[in-house]
Amino acid sequence: MMTIERLYELIVASAGESDSAWTGAECYDRTFEELGYDSLALIETMSRIEQEYGVSIPDEQVADLQTPRAVLSLVNKVIGG
Repeated sequence: MMTIERLYELIVASAGESDSAWTGAECYDRTFEELGYDSLALIETMSRIEQEYGVSIPDEQVADLQTPRAVLSLVNKVIGG
């Protein structure tokens, strides 16, 4: 199962730290843009997720993932079968 902490580690490894804090429950529903990351950062992160978890998400679907909660939900759903 992927956690919010692991997602944060992967996005920082892909795009660097943003000025925004990923603390508290509200970070789950803030958009990646609000958290300081653009669509390229998310695509890079999804590539790392694919390598680490064996989860392949089509680019078209990645574009619809606007929040950490959406990414976690989809990745964990695919991992869980």
